Amino acid sequence: MNNFIFQNPTKLIFGKNTISNLTKEIPLSSKIMITFGGGSVKKNNVYSQVTKALDSHNYIEFWGIEPNPSVQTLRKAIALGKENKVDFLLAVGGGSVIDGTKLISAALNFDGDAWELVRNPSLINEMTPYASVLTLPATGSEMNRGAVISNTETQEKYSFYSSYPKFSILDPETTYTLPKFQISCGIADTFVHVMEQYLTKKTNPLLMDRWAEGILQTLIDIAPRIKKDQTDYEAMANFMLSATMALNGFIGMGCQTDWATHMIGHEVTALTGVTHGQTLAVILPATMSVLRKQKCDKILQYGERVFGIKGNDDLTIDKIIEKTKEFFRSLELATSLTELNIDEKIIFEIEKRFNERKVKLGEDKNVDGTVAKEILMACK
Repeated sequence: MNNFIFQNPTKLIFGKNTISNLTKEIPLSSKIMITFGGGSVKKNNVYSQVTKALDSHNYIEFWGIEPNPSVQTLRKAIALGKENKVDFLLAVGGGSVIDGTKLISAALNFDGDAWELVRNPSLINEMTPYASVLTLPATGSEMNRGAVISNTETQEKYSFYSSYPKFSILDPETTYTLPKFQISCGIADTFVHVMEQYLTKKTNPLLMDRWAEGILQTLIDIAPRIKKDQTDYEAMANFMLSATMALNGFIGMGCQTDWATHMIGHEVTALTGVTHGQTLAVILPATMSVLRKQKCDKILQYGERVFGIKGNDDLTIDKIIEKTKEFFRSLELATSLTELNIDEKIIFEIEKRFNERKVKLGEDKNVDGTVAKEILMACK
């Protein structure tokens, strides 16, 4: 077990009819900017609940934060926030809206361009406090300090770290009207968040392994229930909480972590526009296959504890990888680049980018451009 320091200050407010808590959680003296995505919150009653709760508060609205939030859009929000002297932010939406709001929070007190903060977070001085109302479980952004920001002009996508939300409200009923594809991608993203922290070394803490396996098993158990009825409150509540717990730091304490699958997936999304969770369903099995030697012990442990597949040879690993693909296929997600019409030009471009940046990913820091290309070739 590695040394670690753990602190997560985000207050989690979970359950039915909890959006009304906004009234007392945000001080009346605050000048609020509420950030939104494309407008789905007006169809599922979330917008009316938020505005009712903040009826006595002073707020403005910013709409249009897209999936894979772009710095181009966020610059407009930052300008609006500065113009109106905003001192509290409320993100209402999924991980992309929350991610984008994290950059707004950092940039409201910064005189330079927001992209400078993405590339060099050490420039962050003072963060404007922010909170969230989550409507799409997936990224865990509601209870962590990470974000992913895109630059549409340069086709780049980078991870960015700032501060934690003051609080986050999670009402599972807000997820009932989500498109099935978004739910599937959210489950895949959650699953791979766990795997990035779990599928590394046998030296990871025993407790963290069991917590991680519990989340994986929960996702596998509830996925068919959600597919059958996405208004199943208990299933959606467990999905929502699993997504939060997968990336709020709990299961990563004292662990070595990987993140190669995610970083490769970010490049695929930046270059092709394919949804993030969908890219992970393609890349994770290939990562397992290419790096099977260094991940052998944990792959076998995962196979036995999560899927009940016993054995200790290469054929067993093949069965475990195939079972993982079957789970993603049960979500009606693609598991190959061919299905997504992604050709080798994208693969070579990612190899080039990784080599130019001298990228070294994975728990052993051995995933460079060459290995990333090998993984992507195995995705075909």
